[in-house]
Amino acid sequence: MSENTVGTGTLKDDALTPPEEMNYEQARNELVETVRILELGQMSLDESLAYWERGEALAKRCEDLLAGAAKKVESVVGKQED
Repeated sequence: MSENTVGTGTLKDDALTPPEEMNYEQARNELVETVRILELGQMSLDESLAYWERGEALAKRCEDLLAGAAKKVESVVGKQED
């Protein structure tokens, strides 16, 4: 994969924190930055695809974390109702 800038870092497989190791805020913040960069549209197709793939992984991480939080809330609310 080519090297691309993300804010002050680079978009390289070995340089970025894997999404599955991020908390919600980290993943969301990087996703917002990734979308901003993609919206600029000032890169090659290969670079755009690399950002898109990273964005998809970050969005999935956010969804997974939110689903987990929703289950915890449902569990607590269910216990309080019993």
